[in-house]
Amino acid sequence: LIEQRDIGDDLLGLIFMTCHPILSPDARVALTLRSVGGLTTDEIAKAYLTTEATIQQRIVRAKRTLSNASVRFELPDPRQRSERLSSVMEVVYLIFNEGYAATAGDQWVRAELCTQAMRLGRVLSTLVPDHTEALGLVALMELQASRLRARTGPDGEAILLADQDRTRWDRLLIEHGLRALERADARGGGRGPYVLQAKLAACHARARSVDATDWVLMVAIYDTLSLVAPSPVVEINRAVALGMAYGPAAGLALADQLVDVPALQANYLLPAIRGDLLHRLGRHREAHDEFQRAAALTGNDRERDTLAGRARDCATHDEL
Repeated sequence: LIEQRDIGDDLLGLIFMTCHPILSPDARVALTLRSVGGLTTDEIAKAYLTTEATIQQRIVRAKRTLSNASVRFELPDPRQRSERLSSVMEVVYLIFNEGYAATAGDQWVRAELCTQAMRLGRVLSTLVPDHTEALGLVALMELQASRLRARTGPDGEAILLADQDRTRWDRLLIEHGLRALERADARGGGRGPYVLQAKLAACHARARSVDATDWVLMVAIYDTLSLVAPSPVVEINRAVALGMAYGPAAGLALADQLVDVPALQANYLLPAIRGDLLHRLGRHREAHDEFQRAAALTGNDRERDTLAGRARDCATHDEL
């Protein structure tokens, strides 16, 4: 048995143990998030744009597979870590995401999860110092975490990016994130999904306002990301960037193509984005309906309040 100090962190060691290669990548991550990361099946399901029942079945099958194979849980040696690394990084980032925008409850931000994930990411990057995606993951989390203080108001209410006081963004975290991104770029890792997402976060970090953001560059990065790591959520965010770079009609054209995507049917993100784009186009009745639909779909109380408020704002226009 390899001693725990070889990993450098008890929790990260457990994550490496649970991400066993006998399991499929999705099963590794689901089991680890539930057993070690402390996320609920609902939170994991939302991250994967699927149902709680699907995640629960995935976890049950993973446990059965490990039991049938009589797997011993022990720390992998450095040679075995590489085959588990991508799953470990996914676990760390999904823990961060749940902290950054909580799936349910009356808190929009769970800062303790973000802090834990960033710590795990930093330890991980010391284990594989030349791994560009590990550096990209650290950069991404630190750049996003720099906004945490500005994402909620005095009473815990959600504050969207366009309304945030950027003087409250943590400049030290931004500097750390940009340096990690520079190190990843210097090692030739410019096209990995975590590095690409970190570059998107860097566009926000470098801009003094939403209008000053290089949205054209962000569209180009999203175009690459959609090829490297395609997903419905990437397409939703690409629609946002298109709407900012080339006008709301351009963003809505892409968002409309996603309406029938099965994985998005129970997710609030698409109607929220469509509501914003429709509102900017002056189509306030349609925007009102989309914001109401988004509010009904989210499980987070703070997010529901924000979306319902946007629906009410649309209702004040003469069109309604």
